[in-house]
Amino acid sequence: MYNCIIFDIDGTLLDSETADLSSLQKLLFEELNKNFSFDELRFALGIPGEVALGKFGIVNVSECNMKWNKYFKEFSNLIKVFDGIEETLIKLNKMGIFTGIVTSKTKKEYLNDFVPFGLSNYFKLVICADDTEKHKPNPDPILKFIELSGADKSKTIYIGDTKYDMDCAFNAGIDFALALWGAKSSKGINANYILDNPRQILELTEV
Repeated sequence: MYNCIIFDIDGTLLDSETADLSSLQKLLFEELNKNFSFDELRFALGIPGEVALGKFGIVNVSECNMKWNKYFKEFSNLIKVFDGIEETLIKLNKMGIFTGIVTSKTKKEYLNDFVPFGLSNYFKLVICADDTEKHKPNPDPILKFIELSGADKSKTIYIGDTKYDMDCAFNAGIDFALALWGAKSSKGINANYILDNPRQILELTEV
């Protein structure tokens, strides 16, 4: 079926929602003197930090994004690799499947927040937010991945946990699988596949 699998990071490879939202909560209280619930903040997951902050009317987005990253580290003990992810990546690599990443993290965030978990060697190509001018749900990040990898779109699938991920995949002309272990609900998402656990990714490679 697919010989190229592209992964999102947060909510797909890493369980980082609590750390993401707790640190954003802290920043917004400091900047706006307002307490936001997690439900009010979840839309910020899956898009670049500066874009999310702009939606709150924050003007000094670059400075605040740096603070958000700083506060994110304070909650880093809450982040973990989803169960079954590493075992699945090992098997995909042994099968010769081309695996890569398209993320809304900047290169610096990727290096600081993802690489320490020891999974980066399983991926042959990584496209970060600063690799393209436009970001998810725009198709440019995935199209950049396709261009650099030479992957066949008909045999490529993107795995993510948000509507931004789905729109990015469909806008780029490739299939999308919803990582239900991170998304927790498929409401409003019309994915080609809904995966209950990471091990089901292996079924996407069967002929």
